[in-house]
Amino acid sequence: MKAAFYEQTGPAEQVLLMGEMPEPQPASGEVRVRLQWSGVNPSDVKARSGARGPAMPFARVIPHSDGMGVIDAIGTNVDPARLGERVWLWNAAWARPFGTAAEWVCLPEQQAVRLPANVPGEVGACLGIPALTALHAVLTDGGVEGQRVLVSGGAGAVGHYAVQFARLLGARQVISTVSSAEKAALARTAGADVVINYRDESVVMRVLEETQGQGVDRVIEVDVVANAAINVEVVRPNGQWVVYGSGARQFTLPFFPMIARNFGVRFFIVYHLTDADRHRAIEVLTDFLKRDVLQHNIALRLPLTEIARAHDAVDSGTVMGNVVLSVP
Repeated sequence: MKAAFYEQTGPAEQVLLMGEMPEPQPASGEVRVRLQWSGVNPSDVKARSGARGPAMPFARVIPHSDGMGVIDAIGTNVDPARLGERVWLWNAAWARPFGTAAEWVCLPEQQAVRLPANVPGEVGACLGIPALTALHAVLTDGGVEGQRVLVSGGAGAVGHYAVQFARLLGARQVISTVSSAEKAALARTAGADVVINYRDESVVMRVLEETQGQGVDRVIEVDVVANAAINVEVVRPNGQWVVYGSGARQFTLPFFPMIARNFGVRFFIVYHLTDADRHRAIEVLTDFLKRDVLQHNIALRLPLTEIARAHDAVDSGTVMGNVVLSVP
């Protein structure tokens, strides 16, 4: 099969290669998926670049945890009815050397989720990390029904979904921060009641104004380092930060202002969701997909052979939305 891979970390154009590999066969409890789309996420880019450390976890890595395709072979102990099923994938390359940047991938059958027939294939490559991260951030700790919610980066791959999920799951008010007029339009279309361009105005002052001085019940945070000082000021007493990202490996938080407000901080990474949390998120997401109530923002579609260009696009931070690769 054709596959993209790397055998050392470094710049995309230097280490990402295309080549032929043996066609994989599913083991017991596994399905084999003939891939059609592979999703490129910041975590994939960081792993390839060496940002998480230069050591290779395996001698050779086929990258990307997200993807979409059709089950074309099954191992023992898998229901034969799954053959021919359109599926989206999660954690394909997490702690494994075999991701979705290839013609085929084999993985445990629970990591291949049926994709509703009305959903375009490329959307399936955006669900494992961006959509599930956003949905867990909204659902965790009792959900957002009746809450005021601030979504940092509401035009990003995760933030754009988070705005929609907060709205669909009963938030009283959804506020989003963005960095441009174009991103502001995207967040508004997704359902944000208030959009704040942090380059043009004070986020703290605007949030307090829009919430009548009370602050928000929950912040869904893409970069805790960049926004910690803002969050301390805008989260109401007994409110919560839900943090899924950081722009630096280490940071500090102000103890006394935080304890004085008695609010909580939840950190999570989507790769490590509990079985119960993931099952709940997948059920809710599947319902939204079947009802066709979501907007999907795919900013760039490229062929698998242009994987280095795709990684550079994600790494640049200038792409407004998801990046996916078509698999021939």
